[in-house]
Parts: sequence; C-alpha cells; structure tokens
Amino acid sequence: MRTLISILTILLTTAGFAQIQDPVKWQSQIEKSSDNEYVITLKGMIEDEWHMYSQFTPEGGAQPTELVFENAEGNYEPVGKAEESEYVVQFNDIFEVDEYYFVDEVTFTQKIKVTNPEAENIQLTLFYQACVDVCIPQDKYFVFDLKELTAQEVRNFEAFQQQQKDKATTENDNKATDKPVKQDESRSFWGIFIASFIGGFAALLTPCVFPMIPMTVSFFTKQSKNRAKGIRNAIIYGVSIIVIYVVLGLIVTKIFGADALNAMSTNVWFNVIFFGILVIFAVSFLGAFEIMLPNSWANKIDRQADRGGMVGIFFMALALAVVSFSCTGPIVGTILVEAASKGGLAPLIGMFGFSLALALPFMLFAMFPGWLNTLPRSGGWMNTVKVSLGFLELALAFKFLSNADLVLQKHWLEREVFLAIWIAVFGTWALYLLGKIRLPHDSVIEKLSVGRLFMALLVSTFTIYLIPGLWGAPLKIISGFPPPMTYSESPHGVGGGGGSSAVQELPEGAKEGPHGIIAFTDYQTGVDYAKSVGKPILLDFTGFACVNCRKMEDYVWSEDAVLSKIKNEFVLISLYVDDKKPLPESEQYISETTGKKIRSIGNKWSDFQIEKYQMNAQPYYILLDENENQLAEPVGYTPNVDEYAGWLQSGLDNYNK
Repeated sequence: MRTLISILTILLTTAGFAQIQDPVKWQSQIEKSSDNEYVITLKGMIEDEWHMYSQFTPEGGAQPTELVFENAEGNYEPVGKAEESEYVVQFNDIFEVDEYYFVDEVTFTQKIKVTNPEAENIQLTLFYQACVDVCIPQDKYFVFDLKELTAQEVRNFEAFQQQQKDKATTENDNKATDKPVKQDESRSFWGIFIASFIGGFAALLTPCVFPMIPMTVSFFTKQSKNRAKGIRNAIIYGVSIIVIYVVLGLIVTKIFGADALNAMSTNVWFNVIFFGILVIFAVSFLGAFEIMLPNSWANKIDRQADRGGMVGIFFMALALAVVSFSCTGPIVGTILVEAASKGGLAPLIGMFGFSLALALPFMLFAMFPGWLNTLPRSGGWMNTVKVSLGFLELALAFKFLSNADLVLQKHWLEREVFLAIWIAVFGTWALYLLGKIRLPHDSVIEKLSVGRLFMALLVSTFTIYLIPGLWGAPLKIISGFPPPMTYSESPHGVGGGGGSSAVQELPEGAKEGPHGIIAFTDYQTGVDYAKSVGKPILLDFTGFACVNCRKMEDYVWSEDAVLSKIKNEFVLISLYVDDKKPLPESEQYISETTGKKIRSIGNKWSDFQIEKYQMNAQPYYILLDENENQLAEPVGYTPNVDEYAGWLQSGLDNYNK
C-alpha cells in the first residue's frame, strides 16, 4: 500500500493543485467548565497510511505537534500542556530516538483560564507534521468565541479579523463529540518483557538470592507430607513472588498514570534525576554500600511467615523480596525507570518478566529436586555477577544524562564524550573480569574460570568495537544509545576525518550538506552560483524533521552512483520547509496561494514550493538548468538507488543536449 501511495504521489506531479495534500481533517469545539475556565478540543481524522506526531515526541526526531496561542497575553493562560489521545511509540533508526505518533485519529484537549473578562476569543495555531512516504508540515488556525462558545477553523487570523470588522457572518463547525480515541498499540512490550526477564535471571545469580534456592526448595520438600504437596507449596511460593512484583508495577502505573512518565521522558529534570538514581544503584552494586530496607520490616514479615498455610507461604515470598532487596532493588528500580518511561502497561509487563525469571527456579527445582545437584556452589562468582551489573547500570545511567543534554542542546555530552565514557566503563569492567582490579567484597582470584575469561573477552571485544566511533564509525550495534552523529564535536569524527565527506572550500552562501556535498539553503543564491559555474541544479525541498528526507540522504545519496553526480555535476539547493527562524517583519506576507501568514523561513519555502510546483510534500526533487527550466519530471521519495541515479542522469543528458 505504501508503494502504491508513493507511486501515486509522483504521478500527481502533473495534476495541478490536486497535489496540495491535506491528510488531516479537523473538528473543533469549546466548552465552559466554570466561571473563568474553558476547555477547547481539537479532533483530527487522519487519512489511511498517514500519521502525525505527538507534542512529546523526543528532540532529535520528527517535528512534534505544537499548540501556539496567538492572543493569550493579558487575556487568558493555558493550564498546563494540552492532553492528547493515545499514541504509538516506535523506534526510528534514522534519528535514533523513539517517536510518538498518531494514526487514524487524534484528540487534543486544552484547559484555558481566562484572566480578562473582556476577552472575546482564543486564537490558536496548530503546528504539526503529517507523514507517509513523504512529509507535509502544516499549520492550522482556529478561533474559539468565548461569548457564543463557538469554534471555527479560519484561513488566517488577518482575514478573520477583517471579517469581524466588516461584521460578516461565519458558519460554526459542528461541535466534535469528545470520545476517547483508541489507537493501535505497538509498544515494544515483548522487548520490555525479555529485558526484564534477563534482569530477573541476573538477580537470581546474586549473593542475596542464589543461596536461597536450595534452602527454600529443601524446606518445602522436607516440611510437606508428600512430594505433591511440596510441589504445590513451591508453586504457590513462586506465584506469590510474581504477584508481589506485579503489584509493585501496578502501584507505579497507578501513581504516575499510564503515560505520565512517558510524557516526561524528554523532561530535563526527569532524566537528570534518574541519571543520579542509576549512579547510586551502580555504586551500590560495585560495593561502596548496601541499599537495604529496615530490618524491622523483615522481622515482622518473618513472624507472619510462621503462620503456615497459603498466607504463611505468601509472607515467605514477601520476606525473600525484602531480604534480597540490596541485590534486587537496583535491578527492579532500573526496570521500573526504563519501563515507566515507555508508558502504558510497561511497568506491569516489566515486573512480570522480572518476577517470572526469579520465581521459575524455585518452582522447577521443587518439581525436580534432583536438579539441585547440578547447581554451582555459592562463592565469589556471585559477587562478580553483582559487580558486573554495577558496570552495566553505570553505562546505562549516561543515556539519561545524554537525553537531558540533547533536550537542552548544550553540547556538554556530545557523541565523542559519551563514547569515551562508555569505553572507560567497559574497559574497566574487562580489566576487573581479568582480575587486574579488585573491589570491596571480592575474594582473591588465584586463577580465572573459563566462563569469566570468555566474559572478559566479550567485554573487551565490545570495548574495542566502540573505539572507532571516536573517528566517526556508525556503531550500529548500539544505535540509539549514544547521541547521533550530528551531535558531536566534529561530524566527521575526531580530527575531521577527511575522506569523501570532507569539503575543501565553501562558496559564499553555501554550507556543508550530507556526505560533504556543497549545499545552498537560499534559492536565489544557489541559482546565481549555478549560473557562475555553468552547472544544472538539484532543487531539494526537505525538512529537518523529515524522516524520508534523511533516508534518501543516508541510503541513496551515499551511494557512489548518486553521490558522485550530486557532488560533481549539480549545484544542490536544499530548502527546509520546517525552518522555524522568523522572517524579518518587513518580509512577512499573506500568501496569495494559501491565504496563510508567511512568518518564518520554512513558511517561505513551503509557499514557494506550493506556488511554483503545486506540491507541498517532502522530499521533493526537481532538476533545473541555470535558467530555472525543468530538465526532467520531478520525483518524490525514491529509495531505489538505480532509479534515482537514472533520473539524475536523464537530467544531465537533457542539460547537455
């Protein structure tokens, strides 16, 4: 279906204004909730295959939706951020972030507190980006009448104000019924479950839990009148462990709400606080101190466990959770932080996966007591597992600190610094596994076990793998953890990198584009340069937050058959339709084509694309000669390298005729 839509998009290049796509249709309403408070609702119906992005989609990804109130000052104030219906979360391997987006329908609900009793209306601009194989940045204007409680979408505020002055009547949109919009969930619950299950298995191997397996299983088998009853009691014990941790996940979900932490995941303080929490967990695992619950809790629970029966078994399981907290607490905390930031039922799924891994051995060994003879003896290796988890916690902590830095755009923790920290952490871990470093609670190592040696080799290999990243290697294995390549001291690696991506000297008005291509971001400047050097033009309508624009640059433009042509045979003019930099007041205008107010550089290039080429989608590529005559039919998203290279060659052939 996507391929069909892509083909239709390209075929429509000769269909005039039928090409101006508007894939989201809006309804709006306003309701009064108290004497000076109102609730406004925007409901969008999204065409099949299209999607638009949440207000909370992380920085560095696609363009988030934004609600801007034009006449708020002195009249009213929004109460917090607009609430929105449920969205889909999916990792984008181009921008290397999770993206939050809506399909089919979306609803925004905003509370408003009116501070000026004479205020007549609320004027709202909705900025968003809709995407399929192409992306379309949009801005919609809405006016909500505070006296009549009516809502309408207007062409632009200037036209609306003129209508008001002329006392022209306007028709009100039908009020949208605020029904909850159910979205398809594609959250990575399986990924959360598997990671949590592995975390539970790791907790099982720590000094606080592992010795409890033979002790607990022996208790059930010896205290029970028959083997069947012993198995039943062990199963109840395991189920109790699962219930305890799942209830913990339920409490976290209930306290914070299904998506509250999700919405906070790009909040600076959220990320900084959890960076600190994970560092404390890591330091605890490394042996500096123990995180323990009060002993009085354990004593009270132990007394309850003596009651016997199902209640006693449940309190035995609760005693295990409390007594082993110094080992399991940091793992549980990390899982809850990571899962809760995904939103929805993720904390429940995370706790179920963790507790299942923790409970299964108790149940299985009770069913098959002979397996106890196969268990390794308790010893120093368990502290090695605990310390190894500390190194992993420490590395993961810097992901949260990196998130905070990316949101602030302070460039304090750029890609090279992040990788240097990880190299230091994993390198130290490798030395520890090889016995070169001893930490508190470690026993003397006279010789390495085979398992420890192989683990040291694995960690050393990963450390060595990270090192070329300092010089610009993509490091696809850890894609999404370090900051993106563009967020670095040098986009081409330490020392500039050189190679095919290096630009020798930039002409006036040009910048370095992808893969070292010389690019102009002003149309007339680029055309003038093309005339001076006698080359044809590749006109590229693009966007900073356009996913398929980046895909074209990363996977198509990077190929030699395409890159050599763009770099050597064409003058590239890239016009960013989502550039938010405002135009000088004297250059702002009302578009004759759309009737919208052109306020920013992005608005200007979007209006230029619509007026000149009757198209508003990106990416969109046009081949021109230096006199601005078209050399070939324009194309949109074209992921086939040979097809795109052939299109470039057809333009060159026509230019050289």
